[in-house]
Amino acid sequence: MPNMVLTKLLNQFKHGGFGSKIVFFFGEISVTVKDSLYNMKAHGQDKKPDSQAKKALIVDDESDICFLLSNILKQANIQPVMAGSITEAEKVLESPQAFRYVFLDNYLPDGLGINQIKKWKERFPSIHLIMITAHDSHEERKKAKVDGVDHFIPKPFSKDIILNTIVATPD
Repeated sequence: MPNMVLTKLLNQFKHGGFGSKIVFFFGEISVTVKDSLYNMKAHGQDKKPDSQAKKALIVDDESDICFLLSNILKQANIQPVMAGSITEAEKVLESPQAFRYVFLDNYLPDGLGINQIKKWKERFPSIHLIMITAHDSHEERKKAKVDGVDHFIPKPFSKDIILNTIVATPD
């Protein structure tokens, strides 16, 4: 599954769908795409975190959502990093990169994103966790809020909703 998502995203980048740089994480492999060229590196090797750039982790297994969110975030000068599952997201969050935002889908291949909110907020208190899901119910909103989610956005969403959420997030 991650290879299919990666292939679709790389094709979008090749055809001008992304800006100048984007980073994907799939298991133990990180892929950095820059100016239509890409390099695969073993997770954790040759990393030099850019402390100046704001970074956002997108945790979603749908390539179209990753693509859409990536483009929106890049317009706001936020570097997107993608993970297609909870397991991949855990590895990325443990990396030396500092994430300001985590956009979290609920229904992922290896579990429910909503069950990660409390755990991630305790381990990474400075992240702004934004739940994005097509399954928008009162119960899910309530659980997410109690567990510490900063924002809850139903799918489909618009560019303005994402940008307003980012602007509404305190420094």
